Amino acid sequence: MGLLDRGIEIKSPEQIVAMRAAGLVVGQTLELLRGHVRAGIATAELDAIAEDNIRSSGATPSFLGYHGFPGSICASVNDEVVHGIPGGRVLADGDVVSIDCGAIVAGWHGDAAITVPVGSVSAERAELMRVTEESMWRGIAAAHLGGRVTDISHAVERHVRAGGSYGIVEDYTGHGIGSQMHQPPNVPNYGRPGKGPRLVPGLALAVEPMITLGSKETDLLADEWTVVTSDGSWAAHFEHTFTITPEGTWVLTALDGGEQQLTELGVRFGGR
Repeated sequence: MGLLDRGIEIKSPEQIVAMRAAGLVVGQTLELLRGHVRAGIATAELDAIAEDNIRSSGATPSFLGYHGFPGSICASVNDEVVHGIPGGRVLADGDVVSIDCGAIVAGWHGDAAITVPVGSVSAERAELMRVTEESMWRGIAAAHLGGRVTDISHAVERHVRAGGSYGIVEDYTGHGIGSQMHQPPNVPNYGRPGKGPRLVPGLALAVEPMITLGSKETDLLADEWTVVTSDGSWAAHFEHTFTITPEGTWVLTALDGGEQQLTELGVRFGGR
């Protein structure tokens, strides 16, 4: 392994299966929350639903207590990009809310995020969400054994740039994941392909584009968690945890393992 690979955790096939168990809890929790998003619900209520579902599934919330974070999910609304603290904020028709969720099973982590419209949203904001989610899948689809981490980054950026005049947040990135939620390597959402550590069996990555309707610049609020756009433009955020097996790509936090999306993109599915 080279200098770029220091600190990277390579999992055994059995450990990847354990990560799939955590990923399924995360995927199921996010789908549950998607069904509860509505005008009039407070983000703290979504957090309580998430914690209950994670614990009743035999898992532990990754986020709760992480460096002091007070919630089991991050709930980021409108111009909040990531790391929003769930609380008394009540969602209103036309809002968009990014829900980021993590769970631990037998010491292994899963991490994923969705952005959900509240009631009816504008066409511009719906398109932002579509482009952001598709860019995540294009990034995952660009990964192959023997490739490099920034192959993912380049594919995300290329799809976003083709979709319109959006801001790609640079200060926050995807990451390695496994026995800890955040591990090397970072997975930026922009850049030239062919750079960074090699993609090998047993490497698990979380890909999470954060895209805005305006500037890429962000600010950190006084709570020292919530990241907002500097220009007040709205943002979207999607994330999945995935790995590449000798058989193909396996999205550990997607309920179907990513099979449908990967097949549509011409990528071989490597899950079980």
